[in-house]
Amino acid sequence: MISVVNAFVVNQEEAPHPGVILNHMSGVPEQGSQKTFYLETFGCQMNVHDSEKVVGTLIQEGYRQVETVEQADLILYNTCSIRDKAEQKVFHRLADYKKLQAKGKKFGVLGCVAQQEGDKIFERAPHVSLVCGSASYTKLPEMLVQLAGKSEQGIADGALGTRDSGRAAQDLVRITGLDDRQTDKCFETEFTSRLNPHRGYITIIEGCDKFCAYCVVPFTRGKERSRTSQSVLNEARQMADLGYTEIQLLGQNVNSYRDPDGKKSFAELLAAVGEVPGIRRVRFTTSHPRDFGKDIVEAIDAVPTLCDHVHLPVQSGSTRMLDAMQRLYTREQYLERITWMKSARRKISITTDVIVGFPGETESDFEQTLSLLDDVGYDSVFSFKYSARPNTPALSLEDAMPEAEKSRRLEVLMANQRQIQTTNYRKYIGTHLEVMVEAFNDSRNQWIGRTSHNKTLNFTATAAPRVGSYVNVKVTASFPNSLLGEMVV
Repeated sequence: MISVVNAFVVNQEEAPHPGVILNHMSGVPEQGSQKTFYLETFGCQMNVHDSEKVVGTLIQEGYRQVETVEQADLILYNTCSIRDKAEQKVFHRLADYKKLQAKGKKFGVLGCVAQQEGDKIFERAPHVSLVCGSASYTKLPEMLVQLAGKSEQGIADGALGTRDSGRAAQDLVRITGLDDRQTDKCFETEFTSRLNPHRGYITIIEGCDKFCAYCVVPFTRGKERSRTSQSVLNEARQMADLGYTEIQLLGQNVNSYRDPDGKKSFAELLAAVGEVPGIRRVRFTTSHPRDFGKDIVEAIDAVPTLCDHVHLPVQSGSTRMLDAMQRLYTREQYLERITWMKSARRKISITTDVIVGFPGETESDFEQTLSLLDDVGYDSVFSFKYSARPNTPALSLEDAMPEAEKSRRLEVLMANQRQIQTTNYRKYIGTHLEVMVEAFNDSRNQWIGRTSHNKTLNFTATAAPRVGSYVNVKVTASFPNSLLGEMVV
Protein backbone atom coordinates (compact mmCIF):
# COMPACT_ATOMS: atom_id res chain seq x y z
CA MET A 1 0.00 0.00 0.00
CA ILE A 2 1.42 3.39 -0.98
CA SER A 3 0.39 6.40 1.08
CA VAL A 4 0.46 9.78 -0.64
CA VAL A 5 0.93 13.25 0.81
CA ASN A 6 0.23 16.26 -1.37
CA ALA A 7 3.02 18.80 -1.43
CA PHE A 8 4.50 21.72 -3.32
CA VAL A 9 7.96 21.57 -4.86
CA VAL A 10 10.20 24.13 -6.51
CA ASN A 11 12.77 22.57 -8.84
CA GLN A 12 16.09 24.37 -8.97
CA GLU A 13 16.72 23.42 -12.61
CA GLU A 14 13.32 24.58 -13.86
CA ALA A 15 12.38 27.55 -11.68
CA PRO A 16 14.01 30.74 -10.42
CA HIS A 17 13.57 29.94 -6.74
CA PRO A 18 15.98 27.51 -5.05
CA GLY A 19 15.03 24.50 -3.06
CA VAL A 20 12.50 21.76 -2.87
CA ILE A 21 10.01 23.22 -0.43
CA LEU A 22 7.05 21.17 0.70
CA ASN A 23 5.02 23.73 2.60
CA HIS A 24 2.25 21.50 3.84
CA MET A 25 2.50 17.90 5.01
CA SER A 26 -0.94 16.54 5.77
CA GLY A 27 -0.89 13.52 8.03
CA VAL A 28 2.46 14.40 9.59
CA PRO A 29 2.19 14.62 13.39
CA GLU A 30 3.44 17.82 14.98
CA GLN A 31 6.07 17.07 17.59
CA GLY A 32 8.03 19.74 19.39
CA SER A 33 11.21 17.63 19.41
CA GLN A 34 10.76 16.27 15.90
CA LYS A 35 13.88 16.21 13.71
CA THR A 36 13.66 18.54 10.74
CA PHE A 37 15.10 18.47 7.22
CA TYR A 38 15.46 20.65 4.14
CA LEU A 39 15.79 19.13 0.67
CA GLU A 40 16.88 20.86 -2.54
CA THR A 41 16.69 19.03 -5.86
CA PHE A 42 18.73 19.55 -9.00
CA GLY A 43 18.07 17.97 -12.39
CA CYS A 44 15.54 15.86 -14.20
CA GLN A 45 12.06 14.53 -13.53
CA MET A 46 13.57 11.30 -12.22
CA ASN A 47 15.36 13.32 -9.55
CA VAL A 48 12.21 15.25 -8.69
CA HIS A 49 10.29 12.01 -8.20
CA ASP A 50 13.20 10.46 -6.26
CA SER A 51 12.96 13.47 -3.95
CA GLU A 52 9.24 12.84 -3.49
CA LYS A 53 10.11 9.34 -2.32
CA VAL A 54 13.04 10.50 -0.19
CA VAL A 55 10.72 12.97 1.56
CA GLY A 56 8.27 10.15 2.24
CA THR A 57 11.07 8.01 3.63
CA LEU A 58 12.25 10.80 5.92
CA ILE A 59 8.73 11.38 7.21
CA GLN A 60 8.45 7.68 7.96
CA GLU A 61 11.62 7.98 10.00
CA GLY A 62 10.13 10.75 12.12
CA TYR A 63 11.46 13.83 10.32
CA ARG A 64 9.47 16.95 9.42
CA GLN A 65 10.23 19.05 6.35
CA VAL A 66 10.96 22.77 6.72
CA GLU A 67 11.27 25.63 4.26
CA THR A 68 14.77 26.96 4.94
CA VAL A 69 18.20 25.55 5.72
CA GLU A 70 18.28 27.64 8.90
CA GLN A 71 15.25 25.74 10.26
CA ALA A 72 16.63 22.29 9.43
CA ASP A 73 18.63 19.79 11.47
CA LEU A 74 19.48 17.84 8.30
CA ILE A 75 20.22 19.59 4.98
CA LEU A 76 20.06 17.41 1.87
CA TYR A 77 20.89 18.00 -1.79
CA ASN A 78 19.58 15.59 -4.42
CA THR A 79 22.08 16.07 -7.20
CA CYS A 80 22.50 15.87 -10.97
CA SER A 81 25.76 15.19 -12.80
CA ILE A 82 24.58 15.04 -16.40
CA ARG A 83 26.40 18.35 -17.00
CA ASP A 84 29.20 20.02 -15.10
CA LYS A 85 27.14 23.17 -14.38
CA ALA A 86 24.55 21.25 -12.34
CA GLU A 87 27.29 19.43 -10.46
CA GLN A 88 29.10 22.64 -9.52
CA LYS A 89 25.88 24.21 -8.18
CA VAL A 90 25.80 21.57 -5.45
CA PHE A 91 29.31 22.26 -4.23
CA HIS A 92 28.66 26.01 -4.31
CA ARG A 93 25.57 25.44 -2.17
CA LEU A 94 27.53 23.27 0.28
CA ALA A 95 30.19 25.98 0.59
CA ASP A 96 27.55 28.68 1.14
CA TYR A 97 26.08 26.88 4.15
CA LYS A 98 29.21 25.33 5.65
CA LYS A 99 29.03 27.88 8.50
CA LEU A 100 25.85 26.21 9.75
CA GLN A 101 27.81 23.10 10.77
CA ALA A 102 28.83 24.96 13.92
CA LYS A 103 25.15 25.00 14.90
CA GLY A 104 25.02 21.21 14.83
CA LYS A 105 23.41 20.83 11.43
CA LYS A 106 24.17 17.78 9.30
CA PHE A 107 24.62 17.79 5.53
CA GLY A 108 23.91 15.03 3.02
CA VAL A 109 24.52 14.64 -0.71
CA LEU A 110 22.18 12.32 -2.59
CA GLY A 111 21.79 11.17 -6.17
CA CYS A 112 24.10 11.15 -9.17
CA VAL A 113 26.93 13.35 -7.88
CA ALA A 114 26.98 11.25 -4.70
CA GLN A 115 27.36 8.05 -6.71
CA GLN A 116 29.88 9.59 -9.10
CA GLU A 117 32.16 11.24 -6.53
CA GLY A 118 31.64 8.92 -3.56
CA ASP A 119 34.06 9.45 -0.68
CA LYS A 120 35.73 12.30 -2.60
CA ILE A 121 32.82 14.49 -1.48
CA PHE A 122 34.10 14.27 2.10
CA GLU A 123 37.46 15.63 0.91
CA ARG A 124 35.90 18.49 -1.02
CA ALA A 125 33.23 19.28 1.58
CA PRO A 126 34.39 17.86 4.93
CA HIS A 127 31.23 19.02 6.71
CA VAL A 128 29.11 16.51 4.75
CA SER A 129 27.97 13.55 6.88
CA LEU A 130 25.91 11.49 4.44
CA VAL A 131 26.63 10.45 0.83
CA CYS A 132 23.97 8.28 -0.80
CA GLY A 133 23.78 7.34 -4.48
CA SER A 134 20.42 6.87 -6.16
CA ALA A 135 20.97 3.11 -6.40
CA SER A 136 21.19 3.01 -2.60
CA TYR A 137 17.97 4.78 -1.68
CA THR A 138 16.52 1.50 -0.43
CA LYS A 139 19.12 1.68 2.35
CA LEU A 140 18.21 5.24 3.29
CA PRO A 141 16.12 4.35 6.39
CA GLU A 142 18.98 2.45 8.03
CA MET A 143 21.42 5.19 7.02
CA LEU A 144 19.20 7.79 8.71
CA VAL A 145 19.06 5.70 11.89
CA GLN A 146 22.84 5.40 11.78
CA LEU A 147 23.21 9.15 11.23
CA ALA A 148 20.92 9.98 14.14
CA GLY A 149 22.72 7.53 16.40
CA LYS A 150 26.17 8.92 15.59
CA SER A 151 24.95 12.48 16.00
CA GLU A 152 23.57 11.70 19.48
CA GLN A 153 26.81 9.94 20.39
CA GLY A 154 28.79 12.99 19.30
CA ILE A 155 26.70 15.23 21.57
CA ALA A 156 27.11 12.83 24.48
CA ASP A 157 30.89 12.75 24.02
CA GLY A 158 31.25 16.43 24.85
CA ALA A 159 31.24 20.01 23.65
CA LEU A 160 32.43 21.05 20.20
CA GLY A 161 36.01 22.18 19.73
CA THR A 162 38.09 23.13 16.70
CA ARG A 163 41.09 21.73 14.90
CA ASP A 164 43.67 23.54 12.87
CA SER A 165 41.40 23.15 9.86
CA GLY A 166 38.56 24.82 11.73
CA ARG A 167 36.52 21.62 11.85
CA ALA A 168 34.96 20.22 15.00
CA ALA A 169 37.34 18.25 17.20
CA GLN A 170 34.89 15.41 17.54
CA ASP A 171 35.10 12.69 14.93
CA LEU A 172 33.24 13.62 11.76
CA VAL A 173 30.14 11.56 11.03
CA ARG A 174 30.54 9.96 7.59
CA ILE A 175 27.98 7.52 6.26
CA THR A 176 27.92 6.26 2.69
CA GLY A 177 25.52 4.29 0.51
CA LEU A 178 27.18 3.65 -2.84
CA ASP A 179 25.81 0.52 -4.47
CA ASP A 180 27.47 -0.46 -7.73
CA ARG A 181 25.80 -1.56 -10.98
CA GLN A 182 24.96 -4.97 -9.55
CA THR A 183 21.94 -3.86 -7.54
CA ASP A 184 18.64 -5.38 -8.66
CA LYS A 185 16.45 -3.25 -6.42
CA CYS A 186 14.16 -0.43 -7.48
CA PHE A 187 13.43 2.41 -5.07
CA GLU A 188 9.89 1.62 -3.95
CA THR A 189 8.52 3.12 -0.76
CA GLU A 190 5.31 2.76 1.19
CA PHE A 191 5.02 6.51 1.47
CA THR A 192 5.44 9.04 -1.35
CA SER A 193 5.16 12.79 -0.89
CA ARG A 194 3.79 13.97 -4.23
CA LEU A 195 4.30 17.55 -5.34
CA ASN A 196 1.09 17.92 -7.35
CA PRO A 197 -2.39 16.71 -6.33
CA HIS A 198 -3.51 16.18 -9.94
CA ARG A 199 -0.46 14.94 -11.88
CA GLY A 200 2.03 12.38 -10.59
CA TYR A 201 5.07 10.35 -11.57
CA ILE A 202 5.59 6.59 -11.46
CA THR A 203 9.10 5.27 -12.04
CA ILE A 204 8.86 1.93 -13.86
CA ILE A 205 12.54 1.32 -14.68
CA GLU A 206 15.78 2.58 -13.16
CA GLY A 207 19.34 2.58 -14.44
CA CYS A 208 20.75 2.26 -17.94
CA ASP A 209 22.63 -0.39 -19.93
CA LYS A 210 23.18 1.63 -23.12
CA PHE A 211 26.55 3.25 -22.26
CA CYS A 212 26.38 6.16 -24.70
CA ALA A 213 29.89 7.58 -25.05
CA TYR A 214 29.05 10.96 -23.46
CA CYS A 215 26.71 9.88 -20.66
CA VAL A 216 27.33 9.32 -16.94
CA VAL A 217 23.94 7.75 -16.21
CA PRO A 218 25.04 4.08 -16.40
CA PHE A 219 27.74 4.88 -13.85
CA THR A 220 25.54 6.91 -11.50
CA ARG A 221 22.19 5.11 -11.77
CA GLY A 222 23.31 1.50 -12.05
CA LYS A 223 22.10 -1.23 -14.37
CA GLU A 224 18.61 -1.39 -15.82
CA ARG A 225 16.08 -2.87 -13.41
CA SER A 226 12.32 -2.81 -13.81
CA ARG A 227 9.40 -2.98 -11.42
CA THR A 228 6.74 -5.62 -11.98
CA SER A 229 3.80 -4.51 -14.07
CA GLN A 230 1.51 -5.45 -11.21
CA SER A 231 3.25 -3.08 -8.78
CA VAL A 232 3.09 -0.26 -11.35
CA LEU A 233 -0.62 -0.83 -11.97
CA ASN A 234 -1.32 -1.03 -8.24
CA GLU A 235 0.30 2.37 -7.77
CA ALA A 236 -1.60 3.81 -10.73
CA ARG A 237 -4.92 2.61 -9.30
CA GLN A 238 -4.11 4.03 -5.87
CA MET A 239 -3.28 7.38 -7.46
CA ALA A 240 -6.55 7.34 -9.38
CA ASP A 241 -8.43 6.57 -6.16
CA LEU A 242 -6.77 9.62 -4.59
CA GLY A 243 -7.98 11.89 -7.40
CA TYR A 244 -4.96 11.97 -9.71
CA THR A 245 -5.97 12.21 -13.36
CA GLU A 246 -2.58 12.35 -15.10
CA ILE A 247 0.29 9.91 -14.69
CA GLN A 248 3.76 10.13 -16.21
CA LEU A 249 5.77 6.93 -16.43
CA LEU A 250 9.48 7.55 -15.88
CA GLY A 251 12.75 5.84 -16.70
CA GLN A 252 16.19 6.76 -17.98
CA ASN A 253 15.13 4.65 -20.96
CA VAL A 254 11.47 4.14 -20.12
CA ASN A 255 10.73 2.00 -23.18
CA SER A 256 13.54 -0.42 -22.26
CA TYR A 257 11.14 -1.69 -19.59
CA ARG A 258 11.18 -5.45 -19.03
CA ASP A 259 8.53 -6.87 -16.71
CA PRO A 260 10.31 -9.17 -14.20
CA ASP A 261 7.17 -11.34 -14.20
CA GLY A 262 7.11 -11.46 -17.99
CA LYS A 263 3.45 -10.41 -18.12
CA LYS A 264 3.55 -7.15 -20.09
CA SER A 265 5.71 -5.37 -22.63
CA PHE A 266 6.22 -1.64 -22.26
CA ALA A 267 3.48 -0.89 -24.80
CA GLU A 268 1.08 -3.25 -23.01
CA LEU A 269 1.86 -1.65 -19.63
CA LEU A 270 1.37 1.80 -21.15
CA ALA A 271 -2.05 0.78 -22.45
CA ALA A 272 -3.00 -0.86 -19.14
CA VAL A 273 -2.17 2.31 -17.16
CA GLY A 274 -4.22 4.29 -19.68
CA GLU A 275 -7.20 2.04 -19.01
CA VAL A 276 -7.18 2.59 -15.22
CA PRO A 277 -10.56 4.17 -14.33
CA GLY A 278 -10.21 7.85 -13.46
CA ILE A 279 -6.96 8.40 -15.38
CA ARG A 280 -7.42 10.87 -18.24
CA ARG A 281 -3.83 11.30 -19.41
CA VAL A 282 -0.73 9.10 -19.47
CA ARG A 283 2.68 10.35 -20.53
CA PHE A 284 6.06 8.61 -20.65
CA THR A 285 9.68 9.77 -20.81
CA THR A 286 12.42 9.31 -21.88
CA SER A 287 12.46 6.83 -24.76
CA HIS A 288 15.54 5.38 -26.45
CA PRO A 289 15.25 4.99 -30.24
CA ARG A 290 16.85 1.53 -30.15
CA ASP A 291 13.96 0.14 -28.08
CA PHE A 292 11.19 2.21 -29.66
CA GLY A 293 8.83 -0.25 -31.33
CA LYS A 294 5.85 0.20 -33.61
CA ASP A 295 3.69 -1.30 -30.86
CA ILE A 296 4.12 1.92 -28.85
CA VAL A 297 2.60 3.93 -31.70
CA GLU A 298 -0.19 1.38 -32.02
CA ALA A 299 -0.94 1.73 -28.30
CA ILE A 300 -1.15 5.53 -28.61
CA ASP A 301 -3.56 5.10 -31.51
CA ALA A 302 -5.68 2.55 -29.64
CA VAL A 303 -5.93 4.11 -26.16
CA PRO A 304 -7.26 7.71 -26.12
CA THR A 305 -5.87 8.45 -22.65
CA LEU A 306 -2.30 7.99 -23.88
CA CYS A 307 -0.97 11.45 -24.70
CA ASP A 308 -0.10 12.02 -28.34
CA HIS A 309 3.42 13.19 -27.55
CA VAL A 310 6.72 11.30 -27.80
CA HIS A 311 10.10 12.58 -26.67
CA LEU A 312 12.65 10.64 -28.71
CA PRO A 313 16.24 11.92 -28.28
CA VAL A 314 18.29 11.75 -31.49
CA GLN A 315 21.48 13.61 -30.33
CA SER A 316 22.86 13.91 -33.88
CA GLY A 317 21.62 13.68 -37.47
CA SER A 318 24.87 12.11 -38.64
CA THR A 319 25.19 8.32 -38.65
CA ARG A 320 28.94 8.73 -38.27
CA MET A 321 28.48 10.76 -35.10
CA LEU A 322 25.77 8.44 -33.79
CA ASP A 323 28.27 5.60 -34.10
CA ALA A 324 30.93 7.64 -32.27
CA MET A 325 28.36 8.42 -29.57
CA GLN A 326 27.54 4.68 -29.28
CA ARG A 327 23.85 5.39 -29.76
CA LEU A 328 23.12 1.95 -31.30
CA TYR A 329 21.10 3.19 -34.30
CA THR A 330 21.62 5.01 -37.59
CA ARG A 331 20.00 8.14 -38.98
CA GLU A 332 17.89 5.93 -41.25
CA GLN A 333 16.71 3.72 -38.37
CA TYR A 334 15.76 6.78 -36.36
CA LEU A 335 13.81 8.25 -39.27
CA GLU A 336 11.98 4.93 -39.65
CA ARG A 337 10.57 5.43 -36.16
CA ILE A 338 9.57 8.97 -37.08
CA THR A 339 7.71 7.55 -40.08
CA TRP A 340 5.78 5.19 -37.79
CA MET A 341 4.63 8.14 -35.69
CA LYS A 342 3.75 10.34 -38.65
CA SER A 343 1.71 7.47 -40.10
CA ALA A 344 -0.40 7.16 -36.93
CA ARG A 345 -4.10 8.01 -37.02
CA ARG A 346 -3.57 10.55 -34.24
CA LYS A 347 -1.23 13.49 -34.81
CA ILE A 348 1.73 12.80 -32.51
CA SER A 349 3.86 15.68 -31.29
CA ILE A 350 7.56 14.78 -31.43
CA THR A 351 10.33 16.39 -29.38
CA THR A 352 14.01 15.51 -29.03
CA ASP A 353 17.47 16.17 -27.53
CA VAL A 354 20.53 17.22 -29.55
CA ILE A 355 24.21 17.54 -28.63
CA VAL A 356 26.46 19.82 -30.69
CA GLY A 357 30.25 19.79 -30.68
CA PHE A 358 30.77 16.13 -29.81
CA PRO A 359 34.45 15.20 -30.41
CA GLY A 360 35.07 14.75 -34.11
CA GLU A 361 31.89 16.50 -35.30
CA THR A 362 32.60 18.14 -38.66
CA GLU A 363 30.67 20.93 -40.31
CA SER A 364 29.12 18.26 -42.56
CA ASP A 365 27.97 16.26 -39.51
CA PHE A 366 26.43 19.41 -38.05
CA GLU A 367 24.65 20.20 -41.34
CA GLN A 368 23.16 16.70 -41.28
CA THR A 369 21.74 17.45 -37.83
CA LEU A 370 20.18 20.65 -39.13
CA SER A 371 18.67 18.79 -42.08
CA LEU A 372 17.23 16.16 -39.72
CA LEU A 373 15.49 18.91 -37.74
CA ASP A 374 14.00 20.19 -41.00
CA ASP A 375 12.93 16.69 -42.09
CA VAL A 376 11.26 15.79 -38.79
CA GLY A 377 9.82 19.20 -37.85
CA TYR A 378 10.11 18.78 -34.09
CA ASP A 379 7.78 20.69 -31.80
CA SER A 380 10.64 21.25 -29.37
CA VAL A 381 14.36 20.52 -29.13
CA PHE A 382 16.47 20.46 -25.98
CA SER A 383 19.95 21.28 -27.28
CA PHE A 384 23.28 21.27 -25.46
CA LYS A 385 26.98 21.76 -26.08
CA TYR A 386 29.04 18.64 -25.49
CA SER A 387 30.61 18.61 -22.04
CA ALA A 388 33.08 15.90 -21.00
CA ARG A 389 31.85 13.89 -18.00
CA PRO A 390 33.78 11.59 -15.62
CA ASN A 391 34.08 7.88 -16.44
CA THR A 392 32.51 8.18 -19.89
CA PRO A 393 34.07 6.55 -22.99
CA ALA A 394 34.19 9.93 -24.77
CA LEU A 395 36.93 11.06 -22.37
CA SER A 396 39.41 9.10 -24.50
CA LEU A 397 38.43 11.15 -27.58
CA GLU A 398 40.20 14.37 -28.44
CA ASP A 399 37.83 17.28 -27.84
CA ALA A 400 39.52 19.71 -30.21
CA MET A 401 36.56 21.95 -30.99
CA PRO A 402 36.87 25.40 -29.40
CA GLU A 403 34.07 26.44 -27.06
CA ALA A 404 33.35 29.40 -29.32
CA GLU A 405 32.59 27.06 -32.22
CA LYS A 406 30.36 24.87 -30.03
CA SER A 407 28.47 28.01 -29.00
CA ARG A 408 28.12 29.12 -32.62
CA ARG A 409 26.69 25.78 -33.67
CA LEU A 410 24.30 25.78 -30.74
CA GLU A 411 23.04 29.25 -31.66
CA VAL A 412 22.57 28.26 -35.31
CA LEU A 413 20.66 25.13 -34.31
CA MET A 414 18.43 27.01 -31.87
CA ALA A 415 17.64 29.70 -34.43
CA ASN A 416 16.78 27.05 -37.02
CA GLN A 417 14.55 25.21 -34.57
CA ARG A 418 12.86 28.44 -33.51
CA GLN A 419 11.68 28.93 -37.09
CA ILE A 420 10.38 25.36 -37.23
CA GLN A 421 8.47 25.78 -33.98
CA THR A 422 7.05 29.14 -35.06
CA THR A 423 5.60 27.46 -38.15
CA ASN A 424 4.35 24.43 -36.21
CA TYR A 425 2.64 26.42 -33.48
CA ARG A 426 1.00 28.82 -35.94
CA LYS A 427 -0.99 25.88 -37.36
CA TYR A 428 -2.96 25.63 -34.10
CA ILE A 429 -4.55 29.07 -34.43
CA GLY A 430 -8.32 28.66 -34.72
CA THR A 431 -8.36 25.12 -33.34
CA HIS A 432 -9.95 23.96 -30.08
CA LEU A 433 -7.74 22.07 -27.63
CA GLU A 434 -8.38 20.44 -24.28
CA VAL A 435 -6.00 21.54 -21.53
CA MET A 436 -5.40 20.58 -17.95
CA VAL A 437 -5.52 23.80 -15.91
CA GLU A 438 -2.18 24.14 -14.10
CA ALA A 439 -2.17 27.57 -12.45
CA PHE A 440 -3.10 31.23 -12.71
CA ASN A 441 -0.56 33.84 -13.83
CA ASP A 442 -1.37 36.99 -11.85
CA SER A 443 1.01 39.24 -13.78
CA ARG A 444 -0.61 38.36 -17.12
CA ASN A 445 -4.12 37.73 -15.81
CA GLN A 446 -4.09 34.42 -17.67
CA TRP A 447 -4.61 30.79 -16.82
CA ILE A 448 -1.88 28.28 -17.67
CA GLY A 449 -2.94 25.07 -19.34
CA ARG A 450 -1.16 22.08 -20.89
CA THR A 451 -2.37 20.16 -23.92
CA SER A 452 -2.04 16.43 -24.50
CA HIS A 453 0.75 17.37 -26.95
CA ASN A 454 2.59 18.80 -23.90
CA LYS A 455 2.29 22.35 -25.19
CA THR A 456 1.72 25.29 -22.86
CA LEU A 457 -1.53 27.09 -23.71
CA ASN A 458 -2.11 30.31 -21.77
CA PHE A 459 -5.73 31.46 -21.85
CA THR A 460 -8.29 33.88 -20.51
CA ALA A 461 -11.60 32.82 -18.98
CA THR A 462 -14.79 34.65 -18.01
CA ALA A 463 -15.34 32.19 -15.15
CA ALA A 464 -12.39 30.88 -13.17
CA PRO A 465 -11.71 27.19 -13.87
CA ARG A 466 -10.53 24.87 -11.14
CA VAL A 467 -6.82 23.99 -11.11
CA GLY A 468 -6.54 20.35 -12.13
CA SER A 469 -9.71 20.44 -14.23
CA TYR A 470 -9.89 19.98 -17.99
CA VAL A 471 -11.34 22.72 -20.19
CA ASN A 472 -11.62 23.45 -23.90
CA VAL A 473 -9.71 26.43 -25.24
CA LYS A 474 -9.82 28.13 -28.63
CA VAL A 475 -6.32 29.06 -29.79
CA THR A 476 -6.13 32.71 -30.89
CA ALA A 477 -2.38 33.32 -31.19
CA SER A 478 0.91 31.45 -31.20
CA PHE A 479 4.52 31.95 -30.15
CA PRO A 480 7.60 29.76 -30.67
CA ASN A 481 7.19 28.04 -27.30
CA SER A 482 3.53 28.48 -26.35
CA LEU A 483 -0.01 29.13 -27.48
CA LEU A 484 -2.59 31.75 -26.44
CA GLY A 485 -6.34 31.32 -26.32
CA GLU A 486 -9.76 31.81 -24.78
CA MET A 487 -11.66 29.25 -22.75
CA VAL A 488 -14.77 27.96 -24.50
CA VAL A 489 -17.76 27.71 -22.18
